[in-house]
Amino acid sequence: MNGLQDRVAVITGGTRGIGLAIARALAAEGAAVVVASRSAASVEAAIANLRTQGFRAAGMALDVANLAQVEELAGLAMQEFGRLDIWVNNAGTAGPYGPTVDFKPEEFMQVIQTNIVGEYNGSRTAMRHFLKQGSGKLINMLGRGYNGPVANQNAYASSKAWARSFTMALAQETRGSGVGVYAYNPGMVLTDLLTDVKVIRGSEEKLKNFDRVLRILAISPEEAAQGVVKLASSQTDGKTGVLLNNFSILRALSRAVEEGVRSLLGQPLEQLDIQLTSIPAAER
Repeated sequence: MNGLQDRVAVITGGTRGIGLAIARALAAEGAAVVVASRSAASVEAAIANLRTQGFRAAGMALDVANLAQVEELAGLAMQEFGRLDIWVNNAGTAGPYGPTVDFKPEEFMQVIQTNIVGEYNGSRTAMRHFLKQGSGKLINMLGRGYNGPVANQNAYASSKAWARSFTMALAQETRGSGVGVYAYNPGMVLTDLLTDVKVIRGSEEKLKNFDRVLRILAISPEEAAQGVVKLASSQTDGKTGVLLNNFSILRALSRAVEEGVRSLLGQPLEQLDIQLTSIPAAER
């Protein structure tokens, strides 16, 4: 498949989980991909993995909260592949699970710096380039909380509500420019963002059925990545302000029924490797 032949895509947070799946999916459509994350070792491993599959790939380690480094990432795409067509702001962090008042300020601010400042930096960098050339597609990732408050996940959920508002406003501001601005909610994706969770001490009981929730609602990174391919493809040419929601109530109901039937019949349920790590609450 070559729907994105000769296109160049940047994916922040692109070295593991859904980010790496997005890079692979775009590359499989013919795009050259440029990945980024905080870890130089992770970037090198991801590039090697992509190149081994015959894909064109480059990347660099950076902090998305640092605008100069994000601008350098765009420069790398131009230097390596001569153009920039797609930018996916995927880098994100969830922070601990628990009440907002029990967050340590530095933990809360880390979510804000990555999910909000990082998305602003990536969007600003990509849009300045896209608007100058009169084309390009910016895809910002949403998540739980984009359409309403979520208790005990206030940092992450609020950042995704911001992301939705920011992205839709950006689309309105640039309508008619030839540039597409899109938001994508992949739903729950089975990555370490969901399976390696820090829990503020005292909130562990609220997650006692978390494995069941994941079995019913979570999808694979590969399935989630197809939504980005759709937004990056010709299907959205001439469109902007699209919000693609990948959550399927029918799929969730089907899995819930299957879960219930297996439980009634005494059949074994899929065991997920979920790590919950208790951390102390901030002093009050």
